Amino acid sequence: MIKMGTAPVNKNSYYLGLMSGTSADGIDLALVTFDENNKLEHHASYYQAYSDKTAAKITALYCAKNNNPSNNEIDRAFELDVELAQLFAKAISGFLVQEQLSCHDIIAIGSHGQTIRHRPLAKRPFTLQIGCCQTLATLTNIRVIGQFRRKDMALGGQGAPLVPAFHQTIFSENSIKNGSDVFVINIGGIANLTFLPATNKLTVIGYDTGTGNALMDDWFQLHNPNSKTNYDKNGDWAAKGKINDDLLKQLLSDDYFQLAPPKSTGREYFHLSWLKKQLSRVKPITKQDVQATLTAFTAITIIKAIKQHSANNTNTTKVYLCGGGAHNNTLASQINQLLVSENKKYQLLLTNQKGIDSDQLEAIAFAWLAFSYDHKLLSSMPAVTGASKSCTLGIAYFP
Repeated sequence: MIKMGTAPVNKNSYYLGLMSGTSADGIDLALVTFDENNKLEHHASYYQAYSDKTAAKITALYCAKNNNPSNNEIDRAFELDVELAQLFAKAISGFLVQEQLSCHDIIAIGSHGQTIRHRPLAKRPFTLQIGCCQTLATLTNIRVIGQFRRKDMALGGQGAPLVPAFHQTIFSENSIKNGSDVFVINIGGIANLTFLPATNKLTVIGYDTGTGNALMDDWFQLHNPNSKTNYDKNGDWAAKGKINDDLLKQLLSDDYFQLAPPKSTGREYFHLSWLKKQLSRVKPITKQDVQATLTAFTAITIIKAIKQHSANNTNTTKVYLCGGGAHNNTLASQINQLLVSENKKYQLLLTNQKGIDSDQLEAIAFAWLAFSYDHKLLSSMPAVTGASKSCTLGIAYFP
């Protein structure tokens, strides 16, 4: 169980979790401690938005036209590698001032970094997260644990998703009499699912279900350049459109949705060029109808994944939503309606109802991954990523 708390008596007992997700909207920080039983306590959070210029630099590296490398990518990527580390360090400095702490109060930073390329199905699979860990450690004078994906990939896994092992420690009910099956659905730029069965006879499953907010955000920004937000707030624009069945069918026909897990994807796959290709195969429709259809697309791919793994027991299945997409009222409503239409009891919840801010779950997870590194806990799940064995994820960088 996780709870919010005040500062612990003992100094030098905090872990900082740092997350910059595929939505490229900003930096999330979470301040966490662990007790003698390894139970965590979340003390405070911090968010620093990226400028439009920084966000554009990040998203420009996700993919290029026709999915080919663009000009000068190496220089741009590794200049941004250092720039993001500097921004991370500045955010951490502001957070420590806010909490009246110093660098000496932090055991380590667990940094995910910023994914700019994820190629799990390449001939020689690779993944790339930037936000230089060594620069971050040097600037903050705090040890950094980062590059969590690489060892899993070296062991033959996809290096993603990373958080199911953490979800298991927080949400699983298989030790509870008459416990429920639990799904944790994180809707960031990409949506991912963790299935935590109520019985040990079934395996924990986790994978990317497909696009989350990425296509909705990209399409909204393209057609609302003067908006005060870079996303469809509350799904209001989508709510004014009508779902187009032909486009929805075309989107759902993509090969990714036929793949069996383990599987993972990213914005280098689901991007505007991909969407425009799908649009070229159907009759012209309005911009708002496209947005409405993209919202339904995200909801339906999530629900299809849930249905595929939901066990046939009589207890209510709990579905926890988190990530930015949990705030999209139109999307959340569609997910709820699709769950209600099933001949099974589902309870749709926010992770806040488990004591975890839905916007902070991943930052908290990376604090846990840093803690797991220090205590040599197994933090990968071969059943999720396809790796040959479990391991302790991460690499340490010292000031």
